[in-house]
Amino acid sequence: MSDRTTDRPTYRKGSVTLRGQMVPASTSDERLLSGPDGADWLHKDPWRVLRIQSEFVEGFGALAELGPAVSVFGSARVRPGDAEYALGEEVARLLAQAGYAVITGGGPGLMEAANKGAHEAGGVSVGLGIELPFEQGMNQWVDLGVNFRYFFARKTMFVKYASGFIVLPGGFGTLDELFEAVTLVQTGKVKRFPIVLVGSEFWGGLVDWLLDQLGGRGLIGPHDVDLLHVTDDPADAVEFVAAAAAELAAREQEAERAAAAEGAE
Repeated sequence: MSDRTTDRPTYRKGSVTLRGQMVPASTSDERLLSGPDGADWLHKDPWRVLRIQSEFVEGFGALAELGPAVSVFGSARVRPGDAEYALGEEVARLLAQAGYAVITGGGPGLMEAANKGAHEAGGVSVGLGIELPFEQGMNQWVDLGVNFRYFFARKTMFVKYASGFIVLPGGFGTLDELFEAVTLVQTGKVKRFPIVLVGSEFWGGLVDWLLDQLGGRGLIGPHDVDLLHVTDDPADAVEFVAAAAAELAAREQEAERAAAAEGAE
């Protein structure tokens, strides 16, 4: 008997899978961000708030006991056999060996490469999927997968449960995640944690532009670009993340000891 589902469009909506005529014409994000239609929003948006709340609750519950983790970002369009795919596997393998879980967007390309590298090294491989107009699905190397309707809920999980970010070559989505992270660190919304760009040939032009156009015109601080560590060496990327995380943990412990000593006086 043939598989009747192989040629049918597939759509993932949170934890729900839809096919055929059940595939919606727009995404949850698109409906949320569309302008209000008279007073209709009074009836729809409060229910969306509950749905958004449920995404945070589900994500927090799934990841709360994950332990030390690093979020790895990169293009969905890189294929197995490409040099960058092998680079993603190696980065994740070294992260797993260093005791970190690896968090990706759960899709194909460099996300798949990182999940594969972590899984095969015996580490925890996490995928945070997102509802898109076309089905990507969770790649086969994900051990713990959570699907989201809303980008902002998913982004929160990338930051909240990560000790650092390692960013491989990618497109708009990768750049979005990179600059969201840099902005959070720059503005002090999160304590400083490491952000590593792997691939100097790919990222070098962007870093030069940031220095020349933003730094040169005073649109960012003189040391803001220092928030980005550029390397071609997967081992250096992992070591940089581990060292920065250890330094931050030591500072937090020292602050706790100082507070306890002050309270005992």
